[in-house]
Amino acid sequence: MKYINRNDCKIIAHYLGKLMQATGVAFLIPVIIAIIYSEFNCIFGFALVSGISLILGTIFNKIPVESSKMRLKHGMIISSLAWLWASILGGLLMFIILKLPLIDGIFENMSMWTGTGLTVFTNIEALPKSILFLRSFEGWLGGLGVVIIAIGILIRSGTAASKLYKSEAREERIKPSIVNTMNKTIEIYLIYTLLGIVLYLLAGMPLFDSVNLCFSMICTGGMSIKNQNIGFYHNNIIYIISMVIMIIGAISFPVHYKIYFTKGKSVIRDVQFKTMIGLIVLSLIIIYGLTRVFNIDILFTIISTITTTGANAVPSKVMMSWARIDILIILVLMIIGASSGSTVGGVKIIRVVTLIKSLSQTIIGILSPEGRKLPIKIQGKTITDKDTKEAGSYIILYLIIILLSWIVLMGCGYSNFNALFEIVSAIGNNGLSAGITSPGLPILVKIVLIFDMWVGRLEIIPILVCIYGLYDLIKIDKKPKKKIKNK
Repeated sequence: MKYINRNDCKIIAHYLGKLMQATGVAFLIPVIIAIIYSEFNCIFGFALVSGISLILGTIFNKIPVESSKMRLKHGMIISSLAWLWASILGGLLMFIILKLPLIDGIFENMSMWTGTGLTVFTNIEALPKSILFLRSFEGWLGGLGVVIIAIGILIRSGTAASKLYKSEAREERIKPSIVNTMNKTIEIYLIYTLLGIVLYLLAGMPLFDSVNLCFSMICTGGMSIKNQNIGFYHNNIIYIISMVIMIIGAISFPVHYKIYFTKGKSVIRDVQFKTMIGLIVLSLIIIYGLTRVFNIDILFTIISTITTTGANAVPSKVMMSWARIDILIILVLMIIGASSGSTVGGVKIIRVVTLIKSLSQTIIGILSPEGRKLPIKIQGKTITDKDTKEAGSYIILYLIIILLSWIVLMGCGYSNFNALFEIVSAIGNNGLSAGITSPGLPILVKIVLIFDMWVGRLEIIPILVCIYGLYDLIKIDKKPKKKIKNK
């Protein structure tokens, strides 16, 4: 049985075309920066890749389809291919402008779009301003989601919008309509972005730095325009502003939306926010209790880790020289991540809380009188067995991918702990590095890390659906045809 047929391909191509058009427009924005800083040699590259995406997207979008035929499988494949296309397009751009090997360019752009922050560049400050802006801008757009932006701008409300929205591992709605939800999400995102830029300007940062740093912090992406990352500024005020913005980016958008109506109580009541703050405090207590060391660099790194921003206050070599307990805590926080429905990576706090509550209720249920049924509730919402199974299955699948990727890196000669750290950082879209990521990485390792960043951002299932769907499309049906006998 074929799961993907010709009509499926038409639907996928049609809506992928819309996302390709949106991506093409996005690659024109840095042209403004190129003009301001007289980087005219970069304009051709931006115009070329933008033109390629717009032309191909328009051709695909012309394919006639019925939106009512849209299914979740289509949305997942479209979403997966859209993220991959955006990364390939960015890789082509860097090949044209910077003469960067295509695989390195794809790695860099996948890291940027997914808000990971791992980089193959050794001298970031030598890059053109337009490329520096592109790195921050892609992370900022990726924080919302390639598909999410396209829904808000190009796609009308309906079945197609709903399926695409769900394909990016999003369930939460601010408004009944998906398009209205997206528009409100974009509005909230813009407000916080502008607020962050203003705060950085008041702290004495130049405008270009303020815009780029705020983009990187609010999307919890961590891409920097400085070789020393945020440690370049050596300014506690800038560190504090950044920590606040990272935490804002790690709170789910529905909670942000309710802040005004609840006078801020929606944040205090949110189980994911409370757990995130609790994990930050607990981590600091453990670190201080065992090492008797506490400073703003450690606080910044802990917040950067759990929000999966991956911004560095200290160089990677210095961080990896900290006490082993510090690094283990960072590793655990990278796996957990922060709130579902926000810009962060990791398995998400809500899944961890669901599993812990389920285990707790199972134990209590065994100890309780026979026949007593104990419902699991989180913030007044009953958690079903299906929710628990989905959370458990996802975490197991997440850990399996970490294990398989870890084996590959160890097979390439990297030390056990550093290899694990790098893999966890990539799949969690974190960006803190053990020093492995560099231009000299073997191609196989680059491909593994690209896959991990991609699969981590879309929360695994869409990528697996996409890969199997494409395999099903191209595989040869070996079932013998029945011969019709002539009577």
